[in-house]
Amino acid sequence: MSDSQPDLDLGRTRGIERIKEGTYGSFMLVCAAVTLLTTVAIFLTLLTDAIAFFQAYPIADFLGGLEWSPNDTGGEQLFGIVPLVVGTLVVTLTSAFVAIPIGTLTAIYLSEYASPRKRAILKPMLEILAGVPTVVYGYFALVYITPALQATLFPNMMTFNALSASLMVGIMVIPMVSSISEDAMNAVPDELRQAGYGLGATKFEVSTGIVVPAAISGIVSSYILAISRAIGETMIVVVAMGSNATLPEVQNGLLGIPFVHPGDVLLEQGMTITVAMVNIVGGDLTGGTIPYDAMFALGLFLFVVTLIMNVISDIIAERYREEY
Repeated sequence: MSDSQPDLDLGRTRGIERIKEGTYGSFMLVCAAVTLLTTVAIFLTLLTDAIAFFQAYPIADFLGGLEWSPNDTGGEQLFGIVPLVVGTLVVTLTSAFVAIPIGTLTAIYLSEYASPRKRAILKPMLEILAGVPTVVYGYFALVYITPALQATLFPNMMTFNALSASLMVGIMVIPMVSSISEDAMNAVPDELRQAGYGLGATKFEVSTGIVVPAAISGIVSSYILAISRAIGETMIVVVAMGSNATLPEVQNGLLGIPFVHPGDVLLEQGMTITVAMVNIVGGDLTGGTIPYDAMFALGLFLFVVTLIMNVISDIIAERYREEY
């Protein structure tokens, strides 16, 4: 007499149930494939026209050129991406200085300090910011933020400037930082908090010394995703920053060390990569011309940068992820 018992089949995988489960799985596979194929199609489209552009314009001049002038009216067509990269970096870094500290502190408050009732009210209100059309942010920066800064701190600020646009981009991405960071903090087990309190730590010490380090992978991922979003922002910088692709003047400081005055960057007009693409689309250029193909080269550059940022985010999340 054997004590072994036959394995019980607890899954409903017979007859019509098996067909239904197979249909569900196939449908989800198709959805995943559509997402992947869409990304591949976008990349191939950008790559095809970008190759046509680089056949007519040297890639070294594109990546290292200091002038951007796609229109041949009254001069030579120049497609140096450096001024556009500088404008994009200015907006991205300045907006990061706004969004990262405010978003992180907001996430700590919602996760550790706010009562369930306050959290239920404040978090939806905060996430409304993510649903506001970006063109509204742009007009708000142009009509309210710039005049306020001109009347108080920077009387010499131009009407179109990088500072106002960067501030509004930073405000726009705050919900992304706070929401993802709060979710990461909420995933930290309460046992870690209770252990900290048991050792005599205050709520602030527990929040900053235990919860934040334990959720650091999700928090850093939110930073990188927010920066990626700021890099690709278009309408705010189109409306509030202007479209002057110039490089700031390099000055000589102490001991002859070159530097760039922040006012020459933040208080003046500028142009980002996305603005340059919008200007090309909104012009009278037709398909097959070099400026038209340059738009796809710019798009490919942004695609690669965003892909690298997302890969870095995944690596950091995998490297510092805590499993409980």
